[in-house]
Amino acid sequence: MTLLAIETATDMVGAALLRDDGGGAERMHLGGRAHAELLAPAIEEVCAASGCTVADVDTVAVDVGPGLFTGLRVGVATAKALAQGLGIGVLGVGSLDVLAAAAAAADGAAAAPEGSGTAPSRAIAAVLDARRGEVFVAAYRFDRAGEAGPGSGRSVDAPVDPRSVRSDRVDPMAPQAAADWLSEVAADAGVVTVVGDGAVRYRSLLSVHGHLDLSMADRFPSPPPLALAGLARRRLDSGAPTVSPGALVPDYRRPADARINWERRPTRPPGGGGDRRPAAGGSR
Repeated sequence: MTLLAIETATDMVGAALLRDDGGGAERMHLGGRAHAELLAPAIEEVCAASGCTVADVDTVAVDVGPGLFTGLRVGVATAKALAQGLGIGVLGVGSLDVLAAAAAAADGAAAAPEGSGTAPSRAIAAVLDARRGEVFVAAYRFDRAGEAGPGSGRSVDAPVDPRSVRSDRVDPMAPQAAADWLSEVAADAGVVTVVGDGAVRYRSLLSVHGHLDLSMADRFPSPPPLALAGLARRRLDSGAPTVSPGALVPDYRRPADARINWERRPTRPPGGGGDRRPAAGGSR
């Protein structure tokens, strides 16, 4: 299997290629508002680095969010187009899960004795900047994953899938509300490692809670494409199915800013130029 992973949920735009022989390549660029301009070059770069072409890809994985509305549209549309053109399936993976998987692997590798596996002993929180003064957040209790044993279906060294230990706050949250919720998680977990660009932006709010560890936030501000590829591969190996391109749906979690601004536009009084919005039931 040659798996192409596409990452555009945040300001970082990237792609990764993972081959059956374990070889992989990753490219990331700071996108800002240039997701569409930077994604295709990133895909070309990872293919060139891996000695293959897009035609050799047999599975596409893409970050479906939550994240930036425009970035997700670019990534998901590109994944759909590639899968449709190549006649292959596509797998959507959540941005918060990818962040947690990357942090868990790094945390476990640093903390665990050699040969003891990669699962960390503490909780991890993924916090992404949702803009408009809000964040997307989920907490992962890897410390509650349990020990592998007979019938568990997981070897001692197998990484834990983040979604199996996730507490997800579906709606966007105010940063202070997120900090308060994570402090409650920390009261039970002991220490919560916090990653994501939301943690970087709102560090001053989060850092006042002594059990929230932000030491890895700058290392993992965005979901790494290679972590996305690795998590997608693990899920596929565990039996997760790909879907047809038309069935792939982004996880926006909030209407587009253009729609929000339109709905909040003040209505002008009669004779003042009129409100151009159509009346209820009118044509659009």
